[in-house]
Amino acid sequence: MERKPIPERGQIPAQYTWNTDDLFPSDRAWEEAFAQAQAYIPRLSAYAGRLGESACVLYEYVTLDEELDQKLDRLFNYAQRKYDQDTRVPEYQAMSGKIMSLVVALQGATAFALPELMRLEGQTLERFYRDEPRLELYRLSFTRVRDRREHILSDGEEKLLAASSEMANVPGDVFSKLTNADLTFADAVDSRGENHPISNGSYGLCIESGDRVLRKSAFESMYAGYGSMKNTLAAALNGQMKQLLFSANARKYPNTLAAALSNTRVPEEVYHNLIRTVNANLDKLHRYVRLRKKLLGVDELHMYDIYTPMVSGAEMNIPYEQARETVYEALAPLGENYRSILKEGFDNRWIDVYENAGKRSGAYSSGGSDPHPYVLLNHKDNLDSMFTLAHEMGHALHSYHSGHTQPVPYRHYVIFVAEVASTCNEALLMEYLLARTTDKKERAYLI
Repeated sequence: MERKPIPERGQIPAQYTWNTDDLFPSDRAWEEAFAQAQAYIPRLSAYAGRLGESACVLYEYVTLDEELDQKLDRLFNYAQRKYDQDTRVPEYQAMSGKIMSLVVALQGATAFALPELMRLEGQTLERFYRDEPRLELYRLSFTRVRDRREHILSDGEEKLLAASSEMANVPGDVFSKLTNADLTFADAVDSRGENHPISNGSYGLCIESGDRVLRKSAFESMYAGYGSMKNTLAAALNGQMKQLLFSANARKYPNTLAAALSNTRVPEEVYHNLIRTVNANLDKLHRYVRLRKKLLGVDELHMYDIYTPMVSGAEMNIPYEQARETVYEALAPLGENYRSILKEGFDNRWIDVYENAGKRSGAYSSGGSDPHPYVLLNHKDNLDSMFTLAHEMGHALHSYHSGHTQPVPYRHYVIFVAEVASTCNEALLMEYLLARTTDKKERAYLI
């Protein structure tokens, strides 16, 4: 495996970075838009105690709130993308903190809205729908909120919970800054004695290597790094659990699971049934592990043996440009309209492709139709990264279509269906690859 140092952000060619100018042309433009958004807070808070006055007043409030929500989406998108591309930059740490503080201030200023909506009689709402037909758009949204009436608190309690939300984010912020900006790892050493830099991005390549010495060294380096911070990580996790428990108790849920599933309208039994089904089928996993152990020819299978290919000699080197083209061709069954948007994303810098020092680890899609989704990758020239590209662009186009075809109150899909589009793309990519190879080793490698 070729040894490559992890580049700094400025060393990445522009075509492989996302274009945040589509959101705001400069940090100064963001600051100006931020100041404009702040001016909405007193305008919204002026409606406190008034939502039951008339259909006209209720409509004014929800549309003004919706208007600000769209502005906040852009502000948050820019700040978070800038922060994630290099989590070490103080200016973008501050910018991310500012937008979170604004969101908390907004939540506090509008905490009256849910309790007031709860207090409206059903017949009053029906009259409002007749008096202001444009409110019909919000009927489903209001119904979903009112269905959770036993978990909506008083005006003062809602305001207090809103004010606490910034503190609730601290465990996640600590984890992000520790693992993306501050934590470093010792180099791994391969069987020839050569060093390989280890990061959250490069670890995946090392752990897939056919060189077991390198795999073991990379595994030990990564987990020694995390292990050296185990007390800090445990404290962050403990803080996260405590804030989830506090929120669930405050809103009168029986447990944190019920609280987590509430917004998705998924019964707890569905979750438990999923766990039971997985556990009932663990025999397939056990068979797979036995097969992996046999094909690798090892006496004892370790965690660093789980990701290396079981079929030697069929590994694929797939440069990003080739991955793009293959994904484009594989998604032909979804139609030319779909692929035209996919190509627009490929050609117009929706994607931040390669790892750089300080960049957030992993991969994600964020944002929707205003102006377009943004996709973060830490691409390596291998099969796994090509599947990640297909997966994240599935999320991106799901969000794009949802944003272009659904009204603002309903454009955000719930987490329970979020992985459907992405795994569909992976399935189509696999079918495409299997249909185009007759090589037995390559076919076995893919499967």
